[in-house]
Amino acid sequence: MEKCDALVIGAGPAGLMAADALAQAGRRVILVEARPSPARKFLMAGKSGLNLTKDAPPAAFLDAYDEAAGWLAPMITSFGPPEVQDWARGLGQPVFTGSSGRVFPQAMKASPLLRAWLARLADQGVELRTGWRWQGWQGQAARFDTPAGTALIAADVIVLALGGASWARLGSDGAWRDILLRQGVPVASFQPANMGFRVDWSHHMAPYFGTPVKGVALSAGELHARGEFVLSARGIEGGGVYAVSRALREGAPLVLDLAPDLQAGEIARRLAAQPGRLSLSNRLRRALGLAGVRRALLRECAGPPPAAPEALARLIKALPVPLAGPRPLDEAISIAGGIRREALTAGLEIKALPGVFAAGEMLDWEAPTGGYLLTACLATGRWAGCAAARL
Repeated sequence: MEKCDALVIGAGPAGLMAADALAQAGRRVILVEARPSPARKFLMAGKSGLNLTKDAPPAAFLDAYDEAAGWLAPMITSFGPPEVQDWARGLGQPVFTGSSGRVFPQAMKASPLLRAWLARLADQGVELRTGWRWQGWQGQAARFDTPAGTALIAADVIVLALGGASWARLGSDGAWRDILLRQGVPVASFQPANMGFRVDWSHHMAPYFGTPVKGVALSAGELHARGEFVLSARGIEGGGVYAVSRALREGAPLVLDLAPDLQAGEIARRLAAQPGRLSLSNRLRRALGLAGVRRALLRECAGPPPAAPEALARLIKALPVPLAGPRPLDEAISIAGGIRREALTAGLEIKALPGVFAAGEMLDWEAPTGGYLLTACLATGRWAGCAAARL
């Protein structure tokens, strides 16, 4: 049996941050990862531009976490958007803020940031071991399946940062849930978050698969968003859908506003002003610029549109989209569910497992895309690592 000061299980953003905090506190850290290389989901997220955080006032930023905002507040206040940006700069990665407030590294990729981070951890003495899959405990030791067989490590403190239960091929398979349940740790059931939804399209929509839908607003229950989404043979996905996905998951209908910059009265007036000899398609195009995929959605979801301008205007402002349920959990960007808040101390130590802490997507919180997910993973990882270092 091997012994060490501190053991971090999971080398995604939360685990790397926990290892960083422990090493800076002078602990000898072993960092283990089940996959052949660390931070695979982090790298995947950075392929199209790594959204690190969002430059927003503290209160507005915390609002994105809904009911989890209260208990996450100390962690995100300690390591929120300004600190995330300083952290990236400290690793030699300048950042910039886009027009939406989202913050990105200038390189627009995760790989340079990850390389610099891993180099710093190595300089601090953190030992990274890949291909080590955690199997639970054997006595007081953590047990692993490794390329060389079973291994046991007894650590003074352990930080679990094993991710959620989506994108299993990148390492987040949720297998840890059953291990913790057997130890008496309460875990909320996993649900998809920031996911696409199935739609049973007619064959008429096939020409629009892969087409982005722009210039619309989406509503679901009390959630409202203006954002782009994409049609596919399987349904809809993209930032606009993700922003309202929680309400959709809970059963609220999806309603589209195809002309969010115009009031219904103005839409009706413009439609009525068109010559009666024009086809409906031409009237929509000339009066509202409504063409292509937006016009196709109107026809698909409303059937034959009403002829009366007032009725058609109401439909354009509130078009119901029939959904057939969310895409599978493994396809979701993130999850809801995880270790319940009441199972943890203020320092994220698991009450049923003294000396064992948890961070990142293992915890029961959810947030929209736009920098909130990564910021909370970094903040909770740092918080758990600092708390573990004080034991």
